Amino acid sequence: MKRIILARSAGFCFGVKRAMSIADETAAGRNEGGGGPIASLGPLIHNPQAVEELEKKGVRVVGEVADIAGGKVIVRSHGITRTEHEALVAKGVTIIDATCPFVTKAQEHAQALSRQGYAVIVVGDADHPEVKSIISYIEPGTPVITTLREIRDATKIRKAGIVAQTTQSFDNLMQFVGEALRKFTEVRVCNTICNATILRQRESTALAGTVEAMIVLGGYNSANTRRLAEICREINRKTIHIETAAELPADIVDRVRTVGVTAGASTPQWIVDAVVARIRDVWRGDRIGVSYYK
Repeated sequence: MKRIILARSAGFCFGVKRAMSIADETAAGRNEGGGGPIASLGPLIHNPQAVEELEKKGVRVVGEVADIAGGKVIVRSHGITRTEHEALVAKGVTIIDATCPFVTKAQEHAQALSRQGYAVIVVGDADHPEVKSIISYIEPGTPVITTLREIRDATKIRKAGIVAQTTQSFDNLMQFVGEALRKFTEVRVCNTICNATILRQRESTALAGTVEAMIVLGGYNSANTRRLAEICREINRKTIHIETAAELPADIVDRVRTVGVTAGASTPQWIVDAVVARIRDVWRGDRIGVSYYK
């Protein structure tokens, strides 16, 4: 028998489910006569297929506050900068906040650390919208550090506080903690990594070690999905990262008997289901079992 084994934690995390639910409710209200345009400042989540479905319901993605004329604005799950929020308030639009509560907590920790006189180390991708939003809440004049080299080169800093992008790996956070402890007299660590991220990474790498091929599903613009693919590939060289079932090459699965499937935090269940159906199609004629990883 050939086996498809699914990671139990694959797919939408709490923050993404919440954001999608808020967007769906907002769109439904408009369609029922609520009136006015609905915009999302940046993609609500990092999954092109899910964003496309929202656009069909009337939620238009815009790149900048200047592109918003009025109506309702949904704040994406990754959050927006403090400057962007102030600009929206000034425009007088209706702000619907779908920021993940864990991201909000990271923003609050960064702000509190800076107010208490700590230099702030932000562990994450400096170009990611979540990291930009976190940094924006740090008080002006506070030293902000985003790389290991900046920690090593820092001068005239006695104490530093650390926060992390919610989808960072724990190992990466600990690298920064170790470097900071070697450099600064006082280090305060706020572990702002989402528990769902840690669980997903641990479960997926464990699964990758038990199967012949590993499939990681999610947007190519999703940092947590890319990281998931990286750490699974360290365990299983036959790991592939794809967005949809249509991208799955048959030769990845047709010569193996066990395939693992996991997905990033922004990946809808229907994409996971479609990939399972695609594998079944490739294995047509064989006995197939589908189960969750224990």
